[in-house]
Amino acid sequence: MIKAVLFDLDGTLLNRDESVKLFIENQYNRLIEFLSHIPKEMYVSRFIELDSRGYVWKDKVYEQLVDEFKITEITWEKLLQDYLSEFKNNCVPFPNLINMLEELKSNNLVLGMITNGYGQFQMDNIKALVIDKYFETILISEWEGIKKPSPQIFIRAIEKLNVLPKESLFVGDHPVNDVKAAQNVGMKGVWKRDTQWDDVEADFTINDLSEIPLIINKLNK
Repeated sequence: MIKAVLFDLDGTLLNRDESVKLFIENQYNRLIEFLSHIPKEMYVSRFIELDSRGYVWKDKVYEQLVDEFKITEITWEKLLQDYLSEFKNNCVPFPNLINMLEELKSNNLVLGMITNGYGQFQMDNIKALVIDKYFETILISEWEGIKKPSPQIFIRAIEKLNVLPKESLFVGDHPVNDVKAAQNVGMKGVWKRDTQWDDVEADFTINDLSEIPLIINKLNK
């Protein structure tokens, strides 16, 4: 019997690729007086490349951009500060996010979230998506002192939700940090398909968040 569903954030609930693209285009427009010597497409594409889907922290990204593009009118620290304060205003959810959460709650499931990243930054993004109210527990790696794929962060989350691993489902886009890590502690691992991987050994694979309630209905029959 599945009693709890836990989620990753970036690439699972938050469409990070679209959010980053939207943010960096808006940053260029906002700070054009300092960046106008760089073609917009070049600034946008280089940021996305250096960001490496969030696996490179932005201090390194902006240091590199300032160096490469000979940005002299604004420091990398100011660009980073703009990222920290403005990213939340560019958060793009995946389709059917709220409907899916509403349906799970109406079926009396308890919900949790485990995300790697900086505490306040990730919490700002969760609040920007207006989904914080749906979750009984939200664990962010910086605040917890441990990160995925460590088993401890998964165990901590399910203990907070007062459920057993076998009563829990974890949904994420990363084959190792999300799916395999959840399976390693005895949870069911659901892979939200991402084009950069294939042949992921998950218990279930989804293309859309609306598929999650269907999986749970099937498991709980």
